[in-house]
Amino acid sequence: MIDQEHLRVTEIFHSIQGESTWTGLPCTFVRLTGCPLRCVWCDTGYSFHGGEKISLAGILQRVDDFGCRLVEITGGEPLIHLGAFQLATELLERGFTVLVETSGAVDVGPLDPRAHKIMDLKCPGSGEESKVLWSNLDHLTDRDEVKFVLKDRADYDWACDAIRDRGLDLQVRDGMLRALIFSPVWDELELSALSEWMLEDDLPVRLQIQLHKLIWDPGARGV
Repeated sequence: MIDQEHLRVTEIFHSIQGESTWTGLPCTFVRLTGCPLRCVWCDTGYSFHGGEKISLAGILQRVDDFGCRLVEITGGEPLIHLGAFQLATELLERGFTVLVETSGAVDVGPLDPRAHKIMDLKCPGSGEESKVLWSNLDHLTDRDEVKFVLKDRADYDWACDAIRDRGLDLQVRDGMLRALIFSPVWDELELSALSEWMLEDDLPVRLQIQLHKLIWDPGARGV
């Protein structure tokens, strides 16, 4: 029998949100353990294994103890855990604003529609482009965001083509999608170059820099 009353958790911590349109806000993070992807630039490989088995009630209590109303469920890939869907709903029922950071490789359909999905579309430079579940785009709403992590110019071109081919730029302009985000791989893609490309193409995309890596050591955990 699948245990949906407990989740394997790598860490629960309170920090400054470093990514997405929620950047800069205090946020409590629930990082679940495990991921079926192996992106070559992944900065949270420590979450692939181990972790602590904690009950839903125990997670809710730890989150509540921080006293912060913004919560992100992340990983790894949090949605490989059936209990993650229930966790999101339980948090929402308690009045929390819930962000769910997902790789885009797992069906987001069952997720409570009140949650804010921050969904990656894996570019070729990740090595996991084939894992993109394109049907997830059908579940996006005006509270959700799509993120492209870019390693190089080839990733940038791929992301621009995906945005245009799938009409994501029109969805942002029409208010049907909250945001499109370009996030350069840390210390690999020159920010000035990426900025120039974005200005030339004039797509409705935001440049995201991982703020927490500017505040603390880029390799630090629990921040």
